[in-house]
Amino acid sequence: MAFLPDGRILVTEKDGTLRILGRDGRPSAPLRGLPRIEAYGQGGLMDVALDPDFARSRRIYLSLAWDAKGGKTTAVATARLTSGRLGGFRLIFAARPGSGSGRHFGSRLRFGPDGKLYVTVGDRGHRPHAQDLGTHAGAILRLNRDGSAPADNPFAGRAGALPEIWSYGHRNPQGLAFDPATGLLWSQEHGPKGGDEVNLVERGRNYGWPVITHGRNYIGTKITDETARPGMEQPKTFWVPSIAPSGLTVYRGDAFPRWRGNLFVGALRAQLLVRLELDGDKVVHEERLLEDFGNRIRDVRTGPDGLIYLLLDENDAAVWRLEPR
Repeated sequence: MAFLPDGRILVTEKDGTLRILGRDGRPSAPLRGLPRIEAYGQGGLMDVALDPDFARSRRIYLSLAWDAKGGKTTAVATARLTSGRLGGFRLIFAARPGSGSGRHFGSRLRFGPDGKLYVTVGDRGHRPHAQDLGTHAGAILRLNRDGSAPADNPFAGRAGALPEIWSYGHRNPQGLAFDPATGLLWSQEHGPKGGDEVNLVERGRNYGWPVITHGRNYIGTKITDETARPGMEQPKTFWVPSIAPSGLTVYRGDAFPRWRGNLFVGALRAQLLVRLELDGDKVVHEERLLEDFGNRIRDVRTGPDGLIYLLLDENDAAVWRLEPR
């Protein structure tokens, strides 16, 4: 979900459809100009972001499941949005390696204050990859706008490490947000059975999966006896049992002044919205909102109007807007 300068909203649907929601909330017909994108397990057409220079370039970025050597992978493509269609579709990055698994693609796209594109990639169902700097799986990546690796990335030039990696040891991050006031980068990710996490993402850090976790296998057996280890970052908060978090925003709008600086996390399994109050970079309070909502929340964004928008986990571009009472 991404906000166009005129207030309309770009919305991705897993089946490969990209639509524009008008200011009246009505969805457009599917935008033409995309190749066929197949829904594959948890993957499909996953996220959209505007180029920082969109007003001039009209360029958007998309994350999607894509065919690669060894199977499907998380990929990034770019295209130009003009007159209700897309032109010049081009794949600029594909995570390595591909996998036959339909699980854990990620994938969120966010441009940082540095103008670089940050991309989340899940472990693709193969846990050891999250600790292997020779793969992109289980990592948050930092790319130039052409898909290349910035020369100042933490592992650029290191033998055996892929230069696009910014942080690693992640399971399946489906939320990523910069705080516009501080520039801090936050993420949240799915744990297995419990152990969903919110992390403050920092350059070159290892977030531990699967060596440390607060979760268990889905059948209830242990993944590891360790929940902490030197050199591995601890989550700022975690959930047991799992809420299946998806979508994340750091609220800095004016519509809800008492919530400025709070994190808002959507939930798929729990079908609610979580508000996390911070003291610096520490989570000090949690409030569960919309507990009777009855819908899986796929994405959460702060709109240019200072309101909070929720993208539901459906194939009809359903977006809800939260307003003050």
